[in-house]
Amino acid sequence: MKSSIRRSRRVATAVALGSVLALTATACGDDGSGSGGDKGAEGSGKGKIVFWDNNGGVRTDIWKEVIADFEKANPGIDVEYVGIPSTDYQSKVDTAIQGGGLPDVGGVGAAMIASISAQNALDPLDDRLSKSSLNGKLNEDMVKSLKAAGGRDDTLYSIPTSANNGVLYYRTDLFKSAGLEAPTTWDDFYAAADKLTKASKNEFGYTIRGGAGSIAQALDAMYGQSGITSFWDASGEKTTVNDPKNVAGLEKYAKLFKKVTPAADLNNDFTKMVAQWDSGTIGMLNHNLGSYQDHVKALGAGKFRGIPQPTGADGKRVQVSNPVDGLGLFKNSKNKEAAWKFIEFATSHEENSKFNESAGQVPANLDAAKDAWIAKAEPTKLAADALTDGSTKIVQLPYYLPDWNTISKSDNEPNFQKVLLGKMSAKDFLDTLAEQLNTAQAEWNEQKA
Repeated sequence: MKSSIRRSRRVATAVALGSVLALTATACGDDGSGSGGDKGAEGSGKGKIVFWDNNGGVRTDIWKEVIADFEKANPGIDVEYVGIPSTDYQSKVDTAIQGGGLPDVGGVGAAMIASISAQNALDPLDDRLSKSSLNGKLNEDMVKSLKAAGGRDDTLYSIPTSANNGVLYYRTDLFKSAGLEAPTTWDDFYAAADKLTKASKNEFGYTIRGGAGSIAQALDAMYGQSGITSFWDASGEKTTVNDPKNVAGLEKYAKLFKKVTPAADLNNDFTKMVAQWDSGTIGMLNHNLGSYQDHVKALGAGKFRGIPQPTGADGKRVQVSNPVDGLGLFKNSKNKEAAWKFIEFATSHEENSKFNESAGQVPANLDAAKDAWIAKAEPTKLAADALTDGSTKIVQLPYYLPDWNTISKSDNEPNFQKVLLGKMSAKDFLDTLAEQLNTAQAEWNEQKA
């Protein structure tokens, strides 16, 4: 299995090198471009910088507002915006690290910090933050989360912008018509999914994510039902993903496919899944806070709610960690002073509040988190409460593992589709996943020793 993981690394690198020419048009501000080993320069603090949005399309409009505000406040700096879909972002960055063309600033969430920082492509930000007006103004838990995800001597490689959280969205109008209460427990969830399904009328109780990004949602359902609260056992060497309780949870969850879900779910990533829920008559959707505004626009605030993930029969809620998002400064930037000014501005009170109100997420800036709009955005308020009132246990995913993205995406998403289709058992799927994770953890522990 170790050789399999290493092969996947080599394949990814080969693909990146083969497509490097596609990115050279978006080289760094001033005349800078180059590999992750380039130390870059502070620059004049003026001129052009390039910003890569790691959720292009979804967040394009709000980022362009922030950029316009920044350029107005800093007339000597021009920001070139490049929106990249979240599903393509990691590969684009890896390609640019190998062949040149990295931006000055880019979205760097917890799930990708380890792999990017391991390639020596990010500037450490601890000293900059300590001298900044942002010092003491950012949510410390988010800062700690990004440090831990980096996996390299507790160094900060990304300034947090937002915290996301898993949400169970449900159609209040459909639930009311069916005489159903809010699906606050897993038993309620399964019962509602069955009752709301009338496949002959193209009405379904739930939409399941079978395409890109499916593994995180499956893990959330597993751990939520099993009640297991740690990703690793007491030794810290063996994962709990294939614990019999998790196997049972995944078996039950996977059986929803085509029974109470559309068949198209097999290949749906989050954009297709969200669009399908917004345009159809599907009762429930698991996604995060980021799609809240899409639902408001499509359905109207009165036809749905977004509530924290279901609890077990004992009333305890367990969910896997949703990665904190942030902004990183790429090491090869030739205009780091201007790039850092942009990061500071984007995470200031007013701009961080504006961004997160649009995104429907929890702001990293402490002053922004106190703004009035949060109380009006029910899913955001409920999520923030659930994360701070002691009602929720978080299973921290190992974002620090350099192989995490490969294991949780390209290596196992096709296998999860086999589980949905009944061509692979939940146990075999989780045993395979566990073997890969245990190998990656052993390599990580050996490297640290």
